Amino acid sequence: MSKLYIVGIGPGSEEYLTLKAKNIVESSDIVIGSKRALDLFKTDKKIELNAKNMQNMVEEAVQLVKRGKSVALLSTGDPGFSGILKPILKLNEDIDIEVIPGISSVQLCAAKLKIPWDDADLITLHGKGISEHILDVIDNGKPTIILPNFKPAELADFLIKNGVNEERKVAICERLSYDDEKVLETSIKDILEMEFSYMCVVVIY
Repeated sequence: MSKLYIVGIGPGSEEYLTLKAKNIVESSDIVIGSKRALDLFKTDKKIELNAKNMQNMVEEAVQLVKRGKSVALLSTGDPGFSGILKPILKLNEDIDIEVIPGISSVQLCAAKLKIPWDDADLITLHGKGISEHILDVIDNGKPTIILPNFKPAELADFLIKNGVNEERKVAICERLSYDDEKVLETSIKDILEMEFSYMCVVVIY
C-alpha cells in the first residue's frame, strides 16, 4: 500500500533506533535520508539527500507515493521537533502519511543532564537564526534547552550583547549517542572562543 512514512531515527547511534523504525524501513519500497541516517540501515533501496537537494527529495518522496510506492523518509531525532514533518505538511499533498516518532537529541540531552524536560523550555534556532524571543524565555526560572543555529558561539555573543550575564551557567551536549560524545558545563563567556560540531544542544540555566 502506498504511504509516506516519516521515520524518526534518533540522535544518530543505532542503539537509539526504535524497533518500529527498523521494521518500517525494512518493509518500505524506498528509503530516503541523509548519509548518516541511511548508514543505520542495511538496505539497497536507498536514496541519499543532503541540504542542497532536500526540498527536491521531499517532493520526490511525495511523487513516489503517488505512483504507488511505500516510502520511508528518514528524519534525524524526532520528525516533529525541528524535523522533516513540517516541510512535508506545508506541501499540503493528499497522500497517506504516518509519523514514526524518534528520540530527539533534546530528550537525550535532558537525560544526560538529569533535567526533567517537562520542566524546561525547548527552543529550536536550527536553520532559523537567532530570535530576540529567546530573551523573553531564558529568565523564567527554568532551564532552556536550545538547538542552536549551528554555532553556540554565535548564540553566546548574541546573549552577552543583549545584557545576559556572561558568567551564567550553560551546558553543551555534543554528538550525543556517538562514541565521541561530549558534555561540557561552563559559562556563556567561555563558549565564545570554542568550536563545536553542528550536532550539539545548548542548555542555559
